[in-house]
Amino acid sequence: MDKQTIYQHFRSEETSIIDELSSLMTQAATEYRPILTEFLNPREVYIAQMLLNTEPDLKMKTDGLLQGAERRRVLFYPEYYEPNETDFELALIWIKYPLKFATLKHSQILGALTHIGLRRNLIGDIVTDGERWQFVTAASMVNFLKIQVETIGKVRVHLEEITKAEIIIPIDEWQEIQISVSSLRLDTLIAGVYNLSRKHVKDLLNSGKVGLNWMNTEKPDVEVAEHDIVSVRSYGRFRLNALQGVSKKGKIRVEADVLKK
Repeated sequence: MDKQTIYQHFRSEETSIIDELSSLMTQAATEYRPILTEFLNPREVYIAQMLLNTEPDLKMKTDGLLQGAERRRVLFYPEYYEPNETDFELALIWIKYPLKFATLKHSQILGALTHIGLRRNLIGDIVTDGERWQFVTAASMVNFLKIQVETIGKVRVHLEEITKAEIIIPIDEWQEIQISVSSLRLDTLIAGVYNLSRKHVKDLLNSGKVGLNWMNTEKPDVEVAEHDIVSVRSYGRFRLNALQGVSKKGKIRVEADVLKK
């Protein structure tokens, strides 16, 4: 399958990630050695899986350290190679802070990490058990983070690298829903998931409050695909899991996971 044919299967704004993943696959194939990506979101992992079909001599494996991790690093490797955990260069960080006197939020933690210049693709999942917070990052970033992150919001914190045995059991904040919609347009799905009017959804899009796979978009008519994640400021985000057919009235039955703000 040539490049132009590959592009036709994906959105135009996904060209850059297609090129990046294709380049890494080519490197793994020509140099005959494993090549590691940064953290990818579920849609990007899906794209990698589709591209892998064009490289018959390569395999891939993913790891995000946490069970059921949403954000994962991908290892492309030749058939002879046997991957192991150390190949993924992952580190687990525990955010220590005075639990009795302060609380933290996911958005505050992500904001603090990106504020110091850490790129989003160097951060894995951020999880909590209701009190404690942990996050996954690239192993090469640990020392930098320990030095740079002293506060999150107005809370003084201390970052400590811990072992996999110390992973907390995170709260499952995702809730599965099933809805019927007239189309897979972005605005239609947002209205259906959050029970909003189309006008309100239009206002959210126009004010830059909607993201598709972590990229802001103002396009109401972009079609959402399986494994896409839609974020809506002040509401949360949802992940399109599966299409379950069409009803007799022509409605598309959709299964999605919703993460409330």
